[in-house]
Amino acid sequence: MKLFVDTANLNDIEQTLKRGFVSGITTNPSLLAKEPKGNFLLHAKKIIELIRVHQPGIHLSVEVFSRNADEILQQAREFRGALGYDKLSIKVQIGWDELEAISKLATDGFSVNCTCCMSINQAVMAAGAGAKYVSLFWGRIRDGGSPDAEKQPVLFATKSEAVKEGALTGSDFDPAWVVSETRKLFDASYPGVQIIAGSIRKATDIRDAALAGAHIVTVPPKFFPQMIKHFKTDEVVTQFLKDFENWMK
Repeated sequence: MKLFVDTANLNDIEQTLKRGFVSGITTNPSLLAKEPKGNFLLHAKKIIELIRVHQPGIHLSVEVFSRNADEILQQAREFRGALGYDKLSIKVQIGWDELEAISKLATDGFSVNCTCCMSINQAVMAAGAGAKYVSLFWGRIRDGGSPDAEKQPVLFATKSEAVKEGALTGSDFDPAWVVSETRKLFDASYPGVQIIAGSIRKATDIRDAALAGAHIVTVPPKFFPQMIKHFKTDEVVTQFLKDFENWMK
């Protein structure tokens, strides 16, 4: 299992890359919207500069800003031409029209990260269209099974209607089940496609997604300090240093 950092903040990216444990960076429009307004491509170039300084050659995913297939193709070509980074993946959200764009991009040699996937069916369709990475949204899959999901207008107006239509079952709101079953299908039919678990809400989600079979977990930087800390580690290290200090007296 590999870790990616999920952010567009340049300081967070640099602090993470300095520590050398991540294998990639993912961004999305919402993450970019948290940063000072500016030129998207210029911001992406700054991310690439940090990669080249600290961890040359790691993965970078940048996302298109359209649901129109022609616009997606145009943006992807612009990104690739302007950024000139070999390990670049273009993030394209899952959708009927978007599958056409994914297929064309894959044929043209793009590495595609199909994002916003919430179900096994979506993941399989994305892989079949040519995506190299499929991002399953762990936290949002779980959200779909909550009582609040009944209040949200979606394609099938509520979770219960989606189940009634035969589009989903109760298991489809268990992210561990969705990831593990998708991994089985990918291993059998699309062994070159990797699952990215995103929408991480707590540090234990990272562990659980990895154990469920995600090849990659993309993590908001705020969780890395939680991952590295353990109260027993602090206790032992403090004792070691104290014992050595006493011995040196």
